[in-house]
Amino acid sequence: MCCFSKLAFYVRVSGADWNRFGAQAEPVAHFIGHRAYMKMTNSHCEALKPRQNSDGRMGFFCAIYEKRPQVCRDLARGPTSCEGELAAKADRVARHKA
Repeated sequence: MCCFSKLAFYVRVSGADWNRFGAQAEPVAHFIGHRAYMKMTNSHCEALKPRQNSDGRMGFFCAIYEKRPQVCRDLARGPTSCEGELAAKADRVARHKA
């Protein structure tokens, strides 16, 4: 849910997040006005990088997983959390095929 959207201001980055990113902050996040957000490129978070899965299909991995924003940490992976977020944010989420 956090990783895919057409909106430039989709994933908010706090000051603590920015500090945790360290040198990786500017490549993956930016300011819009006085607030920081993750950069969204081609309808997905800039931190997502493509890679080939063990089954040969292309997928994504988070290049800053250990330093990811708190909002990403708070949303547990898996269908239950994602389904609830999708219901609440369906109009803002970009659909993807991995």
